[in-house]
Amino acid sequence: MTDTIDALLRSRSADHRPMVIDPDTRISYAELESSTAELASGLLDAGIGKGTRVGLIMENCTDWVRIALAVTRMGAVLVPLSTLLTAPELTAQLRTASVAHLIAVPEFRGRRYTPGPVPSLRRIWTPDEILALRGDAPSPPVRPADPLVIMFTSGSSGAPKGVLHCHGNALAATGSGLAARGVTQDSRMYLPLPFFWVGGFGTGILTALLAGATLVTEPIPSPQSTLALLRRERVTLFRGWPDQAAALARHLGGQTLPDLQVGSLEALLPADLRSAPGTRAALLGMTESFGPYSGYPADRDLPESARGSCGKPFAGIDVRIVDVDTGRPVSAGQIGQIQIRGRHILRGICRRSREEIFTPDGFYPTGDLGYLDPAGFLFYRGRSDDMFKVSGAGVYPGEVERALRTIPGVRAAFVTNVPLGEHNQVGAAVVGTLSADELRTAARTVLSAFKVPTRWLLLDDEEAVPLGATGKVDKNALRAMLGSGRGVPMARDATTEP
Repeated sequence: MTDTIDALLRSRSADHRPMVIDPDTRISYAELESSTAELASGLLDAGIGKGTRVGLIMENCTDWVRIALAVTRMGAVLVPLSTLLTAPELTAQLRTASVAHLIAVPEFRGRRYTPGPVPSLRRIWTPDEILALRGDAPSPPVRPADPLVIMFTSGSSGAPKGVLHCHGNALAATGSGLAARGVTQDSRMYLPLPFFWVGGFGTGILTALLAGATLVTEPIPSPQSTLALLRRERVTLFRGWPDQAAALARHLGGQTLPDLQVGSLEALLPADLRSAPGTRAALLGMTESFGPYSGYPADRDLPESARGSCGKPFAGIDVRIVDVDTGRPVSAGQIGQIQIRGRHILRGICRRSREEIFTPDGFYPTGDLGYLDPAGFLFYRGRSDDMFKVSGAGVYPGEVERALRTIPGVRAAFVTNVPLGEHNQVGAAVVGTLSADELRTAARTVLSAFKVPTRWLLLDDEEAVPLGATGKVDKNALRAMLGSGRGVPMARDATTEP
């Protein structure tokens, strides 16, 4: 059984293919198993035992993988921390997760990681100090139910929360989506998503381990370095960011990367391998579900009736849709809040009781809106806590964002409310080539009048979009940008459609 990190690493001990590659180093499965066993023993001798909570803050690299897997295979609890954290944010997360040992690079991209007082914190280590540890202490047995990781996440606003997963639920959740993600032992998967997000740790590191694939990553992507890495390592799956793929395609100037296969972001695929718009499913997941919990095979078109959906819930997950106000289940095709239950989801949240997290019958309210069609396909319709009223009618930012992204010339769109006295305006930050007038005219063809943004913020690239420490759009900061005069105001039509 490979339902713990230790068991999974042992199962790959005779595999000499590369497991993870960064621009400067690579490590095979066999090397990873032996080196993490030695390091785990050294951690035990250094007083880091089973159940100890260990923070890790460093850039994507092979050493991140080595340290994280050594920590978890001997039963300590990994707490991946964002390299975007400020000192107060870092202090707050260390306190929330009761971290006892912090492993931190001294500096990355101009940020230094020096927390304030944390009662539980016993020592701060550098990665080099940790990697030098060796010992002969035997590792304690680790069970599938033992805690594996605390990952921080947040909504569009509010304090980040520490989500707890155990070995068994995290590996089962990752395994349930392998087929939909199209990752096999022959895959060479490029993934620059930070390892401190579930998209990096779960759908990157653990996905590669379970599939026996090779993971290729880099700490600071740039068009030149990324293209050189993709070519050198003959990457077959590109799982970066959509705007990154679009920028690389522009940089290629019509050339192709011949090793890329279907399942990669389509901006980098040759025309004959691209699917028609809307025919492939977008995976749906969250930190609390340890990555995607609904999807469809990446190399297959959805049935026509299911176009625009997130596929079907994976085995091991129950999904129900409930009325936002009453909590009662709704009929197929009716939009409500998505709730999930099953052996793959979170075990808890730091400093919250089970009663605060789950419904009495064990469902986790995701805060996402959507519906299930009669065939069981799941359609996502935004966040319940993002909804706001305009002229008495509800506006869901996710719906407006999806509509704007269908407009030619729009690469990305981010929508929120902009308060104007006691009322709301619809604000949109858009990455693309159109003017505000052109955007408004085009938006009227895909949105009801009351949903058409009346404040526009035109951006050159997605790097200008404000992000919180967990990598999600900081809606408060975006709202301030749109309302500060940087947004381009557009007069609303005299008639609206409530």
